[in-house]
Amino acid sequence: MRTAYTADQIRAAEHALMARLPEGTLMMRAAAGLAAVCATALGRVYGSRVVLLVGSGDNGGDALYAGALLARRGARVEAVLAGSRTHERGLRAYLLAGGRVAGGAAATAVERADLVVDGLVGIGATGALRAPYDELALAANAAPALTVAVDVPSGVDASSGRVAGAAVAAQITVTMGAAKTGLLVDPGAARAGTVELVDIGLGPHLPGPDVVALTGADVAELLPRPGKESDKYRRGVVGVAAGSDLYTGAAVLAVGGALRAGAGMVRYAGQHAPVTQVRTHWPEAVVTELSRPGVEEVGRVQAWVLGPGLGTGEWARELAASVLASDVPVLVDADALTLVSRDPSLLRRAAPVLVTPHAGELSRLTGAARDEIEAARLEHARAAAAELGVTVLLKGSTTLVAAAGRPVRVNATGTSWLATGGTGDVLAGVAGALLAQGLDCYDAASCAAHLHGLAGRIAAEGAPLAAGDVAAAVPEAVRRVRDGR
Repeated sequence: MRTAYTADQIRAAEHALMARLPEGTLMMRAAAGLAAVCATALGRVYGSRVVLLVGSGDNGGDALYAGALLARRGARVEAVLAGSRTHERGLRAYLLAGGRVAGGAAATAVERADLVVDGLVGIGATGALRAPYDELALAANAAPALTVAVDVPSGVDASSGRVAGAAVAAQITVTMGAAKTGLLVDPGAARAGTVELVDIGLGPHLPGPDVVALTGADVAELLPRPGKESDKYRRGVVGVAAGSDLYTGAAVLAVGGALRAGAGMVRYAGQHAPVTQVRTHWPEAVVTELSRPGVEEVGRVQAWVLGPGLGTGEWARELAASVLASDVPVLVDADALTLVSRDPSLLRRAAPVLVTPHAGELSRLTGAARDEIEAARLEHARAAAAELGVTVLLKGSTTLVAAAGRPVRVNATGTSWLATGGTGDVLAGVAGALLAQGLDCYDAASCAAHLHGLAGRIAAEGAPLAAGDVAAAVPEAVRRVRDGR
């Protein structure tokens, strides 16, 4: 499991550790790790051109000490001193090692560099970068050089991933002691590149994490396994209430996701047109054509998937109310999210609820503007989970799973090829199958997001995919997770 922490958590851990160590020890450890990553990225250190963007804080000190180590190995290192002050000891060590201070043409130095080290601001910075930091960030982004950020890319909020203005887009981020939340959550995560962790000894002093990302091994441990006594009922019966005359495919995809994710039985309930399509595509499913919008005649299920392609008319509203009146976990997706946003009382139930919105759907549920949600995904996912009393799987460039009182989980799998119609229906089916197999909403959502993202990678392999390809790749994703691949 990968863990990440807020700036306040990191600072508290640093203070506790620094009280037990000689002054400057942590900075030396950080600089040595930073220099090692830079040397590996350069390949050939001797004769290479390195430019340090040095701010006023400790990140600037880390960059200067690392620059001194690179200069001693023969790199031609120039420092752009951008802050109102400079870390004195770091600058002294840097100059003694043969490092040089860039003159007025900072942009020219950046353009000619083989590697740029971003040490402008650290984890305590919030809000938009000010001049000249913003100009240097843009210059680094425009330069052909590889950019390595110290701790977090300048302009990225370490505690949330917010990006309020210009920000460095690093190819590598060398983070000290522990990962920061903003490196795992977009839009900040998209600026971080590859994250390299330097161990400076914070571990024993860190509290519980702010966010976590499950690894394949974590997911393998959580996934249900059929035993010798298993039968189709013990393996989980999931009900799917999805699809309509207009959107028959949503029903097919949701049922397919549930079947591929290992449900012992899938019961599908819907109107004539989607019923016909589900019967044709999935003879394994037990299909009920509803004569009225209620699920009492469907039979016992252990979890429901509600909403993909359902529509938002009166029939759909009555069907949603019937499903949500049951006493089993319900996954609420797509059109059902619109229905419950119109009538929030539908979510007031004793049994668990998992909602799976994208930013626009979460906007309808909570009233927050979509662009505000996109800018602060972590904050809004947490707030929605607390406000609505549900588990939230917020879909998007970073998929987040939030539940009250628990660290937000960040999904680390996926591909941009998943941004195509119908893939969310498959995800709903996968998560519903895991709910029916006994996982709680938090674990079912986290495992489903991981498997869905991995299935997307398998299906795409660098090329376009369709939602049905993702469903077909789910069993291979499960195999890879179980085999540790």
